[in-house]
Amino acid sequence: MLMTELLNLPGSYQGPTRALAGPYGVLGVGAGALPAALLEALIERRLTREGTQLVLESPDAAPLARDYAGLSEVSGAAVVRAGVQTPGVSTRDLDFLVPAGVTATYHLAQFAAYASGHAEEAQEAERLLSRLAEKCAPHIEDDNPARELAWTLWSRTPLLLAAPEDAALVQVWQHLLARVGKTLSIAVALEPLYVLSGAFESQHEKGDSKVALILGDETPELTLAREILETRIDEVVAVPFPEGVQGYGGALALWYFGAWVAAYLAERYGVSGEDSPALREVLKALTSGEAVDGGGLEA
Repeated sequence: MLMTELLNLPGSYQGPTRALAGPYGVLGVGAGALPAALLEALIERRLTREGTQLVLESPDAAPLARDYAGLSEVSGAAVVRAGVQTPGVSTRDLDFLVPAGVTATYHLAQFAAYASGHAEEAQEAERLLSRLAEKCAPHIEDDNPARELAWTLWSRTPLLLAAPEDAALVQVWQHLLARVGKTLSIAVALEPLYVLSGAFESQHEKGDSKVALILGDETPELTLAREILETRIDEVVAVPFPEGVQGYGGALALWYFGAWVAAYLAERYGVSGEDSPALREVLKALTSGEAVDGGGLEA
């Protein structure tokens, strides 16, 4: 069950913790895209010509991962590939395997954090996740922040905003709300003031049943966005970094909090937070290279 998996997630990383040779580059494809985005606070380069190139991947994107690995090797970097373990799929060319599913983000991110010499940040992330697990666990009925935010989002369409330096959070939460919460959200990532100041002017009713989430730190620009939205939509909610911790630790913790919110939102809607049959069918087809025949894609 997903909630049990989330509850047991803090401290469950059992991979290598030794730092590899720098400098580092990290690139993610498939299921590796989200952890790579969260790691931007630690590793600025996507590709490196020396040191260690970390490639985070899943079987559905394996051909692209191999292409990137080949480019890095030709450039002179040592390539280390970490990916999702999938039954029936060869993983002989991967250096580290993680469990499939939503929580692969955590395992891949922590692997890359340790491999790039950021053990302290990885351990800080574990501390934050442990504190969140205590607050968001299913047996906590009252004062459970994840349950409360899920209730706020129920029957509404979320608008997702974040500061430019925290833009990865928009992608991460949109992914979680869709994959786990089975909910459409709208990412407002590029120049939000230009978008939000005009988005509801011709159709004011489009602001009904909308709630904006300001993810991470609220910058002056986002405060202006809040002021605009408060007169146009139902509600604006701040979702700050847990304990105010920025950087990688705060980003991974906010991903974890988003997973809890999405799980409780699915529960509110009476649907499963596990991967949908359509997603499983698509991933199977991409992994095998076969065409999707439409079976299992119905809503």
